Amino acid sequence: MRKKTESRWFAEVEMQVQFFDLDPMDIVWHGNYVKYLEVVRCALLDKIGYNYVEMKASGYGWPIIDMHLRYAAPATFGQVIKLRAEIVEWENRLKIEYLISDAATGRRLNKASTTQVAVDMATKEMCFVSPPILFEKLGVPLPC
Repeated sequence: MRKKTESRWFAEVEMQVQFFDLDPMDIVWHGNYVKYLEVVRCALLDKIGYNYVEMKASGYGWPIIDMHLRYAAPATFGQVIKLRAEIVEWENRLKIEYLISDAATGRRLNKASTTQVAVDMATKEMCFVSPPILFEKLGVPLPC
């Protein structure tokens, strides 16, 4: 089994679960995990210098076209959770993998991924190759 190496493109955020995120069963409602992914995704995009404002200014939108969430354990009121996002693909799409865990114990609560594609805002056409601006922001050479 090959050990996964850590990417240089990752961000981590800690937050405390709030009462308004709970469902009638007193655990975080499953739909709120999408919000948690957005929180750490924004931190990651800020870190690479290509947040939503910068994307728009570059002429590209990056809609999410696919999202997977795998629930392992519930988060509860007052619990401090760690959100982690890591870019794992970028040449033809922007794929980010996520891990939500208990900040104190490291116990996995949720594992997720999102896939985004570039859309030229002028033509509204999807790009089948990520635009050069993403490679620039990641500090990697354009593919041959």
